[in-house]
Amino acid sequence: MSNSTILIADDDTAIRTVLNQALSRVGYDVRTTGNAATLWKWVSEGEGKLVIIDVVMPDENGLDLLPRIKKLRPDLQVIVMSAQNTLMTAVKATQRGAFEYLPKPFDLNELLLVVERALQTKQDNSWIKFSETSAEEQLPLIGRSGAMQEVYRSLARLMNTDLTVLITGDSGTGKELAARALHDYSGRKNFSFIAINMAAIPRELIESELFGHEKGSFTGAVTQSSGRFKQAEGGTLFLDEIGDMPAEAQTRLLRVLQEGEYTTVGGRVPIRTNVRIVAATHRDLTQLIRQGLFREDLYYRLNVVPIRMPSLRERREDIPELVKHFLTKSAEEGLPWKMIDKQALEQLQVYNWPGNVRELENVVRRLAALYSEDTIGIDVIVSELSDIASPISEASKSNGISEAVELHIQDYFAIHKGTLPAGGLYDQILKEVERPLITHTLQFTRGNQLKSAKLLGLNRNTLRKKIRELNIPVTRVPK
Repeated sequence: MSNSTILIADDDTAIRTVLNQALSRVGYDVRTTGNAATLWKWVSEGEGKLVIIDVVMPDENGLDLLPRIKKLRPDLQVIVMSAQNTLMTAVKATQRGAFEYLPKPFDLNELLLVVERALQTKQDNSWIKFSETSAEEQLPLIGRSGAMQEVYRSLARLMNTDLTVLITGDSGTGKELAARALHDYSGRKNFSFIAINMAAIPRELIESELFGHEKGSFTGAVTQSSGRFKQAEGGTLFLDEIGDMPAEAQTRLLRVLQEGEYTTVGGRVPIRTNVRIVAATHRDLTQLIRQGLFREDLYYRLNVVPIRMPSLRERREDIPELVKHFLTKSAEEGLPWKMIDKQALEQLQVYNWPGNVRELENVVRRLAALYSEDTIGIDVIVSELSDIASPISEASKSNGISEAVELHIQDYFAIHKGTLPAGGLYDQILKEVERPLITHTLQFTRGNQLKSAKLLGLNRNTLRKKIRELNIPVTRVPK
């Protein structure tokens, strides 16, 4: 066995075979085993250039073996695979020295790219030694969907850094939970996590809230007060709804990010600060920049590492696990224990959830509190969801045309329950978008097709063709 060999340990024979074939095909020398003991023997004998190891092994957990490998051979790169696709798996793999964590199932092309990077990258030994925690440790984020895996991997990579992070996503997707996870599993975990919501504080008080103020600096400042930066010293400051920060506070925050210091309101002496900034917003900051409402230079300072939290509609397969978590949480808080039957759970999965995970949690709490049945059936779910405002219209108001079309398409496929619908979907969707667009444009221009074509950015003949194809009535209205 040569020192350039890739060592693979996975108790699944099929996976070992696939990886062996894929890596051998591109020229790598590969050795595989189904147990941790053989892998440890190879590593102890100085064999291999790279290790690919599964977490669940018949004789030893791969995550437990990882620190021993790193201690014996610090320069040996290790890629961890796992079907236990939780945030904690990604965090533990990263903190114990893994080069990369790949959730199963993974794309072979992605694996080949990761292997290539691992073999070309010099080992960084600055990883955090993992402090053992209880197996019953509460997960800060729930779900194993593909949409959440990128979030987990990003969070795991960032926990050993102080990089500024901008978390985006719809309201209710768990942006603050992601920020807390960044703090709780980082080197700053023994210091404070301070959260401040820009939209919840009067604009004239935001600077005082953030930076503190001196006595007499403004009407009502009868005493000196420390701000959130002071309270978060050494820890993490979470700036929620950063898009609602007024211009004056944006300028002062930019100075903190550039210089690492600030002054209190009414103060003159600069104060050095050691705080990690994590910001979040459900708004499109690039649009706010174009409107002159947000500083472009501040955006680039905040957006060092972007993380996007997926909507619940993008991770429907996580709903059963989330429901179970919220039912358990409700029972721990004294509400009656409930179960939800299969049909009812399926109904929850096809609902559009404009309020995302927060809305789902509220619905589950109501089910636990208001219904006498031990097992909740589909009739209860249908009744409960029918009392909520139309999800498509609400989502359309807040998230735009693209989101509304996405919801419509998701509903269309959900109705067919895994079977293929009839062909022609592409033209059908285009017509459903084009018809109201052209109709309302013609109404706005009082039926003037030349003005409508110009407004739509279409050739006049193209517009006429569309009117005929879509059977749109045109009436010229006099001014």
